[in-house]
Amino acid sequence: MAPKWRELADRLADRIRNGDYGLDGQLPHIRELVERGEGSKATVHAAYKALEAEGLVTSSRGHGTRVRPQLPLKRIGVERYDKAKWRDGDQVAFIADRVASDRAYRRDEQTQTVDRVEASSTVAKALGVPVGSEVYARARLVKEGQQPTHTLTSYYRPEHVEGTRLVDPTPGPAGRGGGFRVLYEAGYEIDHMREELFARVPTQDEVKKLLLPPGEPVMELHRTTFTADGTIVEFAIGVHAASRFSWIYDFKVPDSVRDGKDGQ
Repeated sequence: MAPKWRELADRLADRIRNGDYGLDGQLPHIRELVERGEGSKATVHAAYKALEAEGLVTSSRGHGTRVRPQLPLKRIGVERYDKAKWRDGDQVAFIADRVASDRAYRRDEQTQTVDRVEASSTVAKALGVPVGSEVYARARLVKEGQQPTHTLTSYYRPEHVEGTRLVDPTPGPAGRGGGFRVLYEAGYEIDHMREELFARVPTQDEVKKLLLPPGEPVMELHRTTFTADGTIVEFAIGVHAASRFSWIYDFKVPDSVRDGKDGQ
């Protein structure tokens, strides 16, 4: 026979999945469930901790226990970088995600700081500069309303961005069309990019910055952006709360033999 806290957790989980508390609703306070005869304070507390560990609720001091949103943003694949969005329009990448997800957005939901920093080994290798060289770091924190969704820090060689809007720390995207539009106007039209994704445990700083619940992993993104001649004009590191995004990639499947790339 399951312990009482487990039985209570299962009953509450069923109600959450049935939508009884809404998409972001608040669960009853512990004392309310105790008064209803659902169990002792320790039993209810253990049930809530189990629901939190299973990713169904979040708990915070002063805000109680709330249903954890289960509708992640769609982070679309190559379409989010479509030149028509930023070169001919004003739909930067994070806004493209919101549009694809039918979610509202404000441009000031992206804040940023810009600094000249010494290139770490990872950044130096990506940009092709010596370790310790000065590069620009444009660090953004993106929110949906009051909920942080991810951070993204782009690194640039100074000669590519000096004097442009990319080194202006004003909140929001770097003007109309964002960073890719700035590079385009500076003569660096992006042609292709490489993205690497991996999951990991967040650092304590990331837990605080992204308001992560216990047990929430993050997805780390490494994006390298090239011009047609192979010049690397941006290397970016993003850290995303794993439950707040789904990644969608739609692309043509390569046929190396048909394309004459069979190694002969």
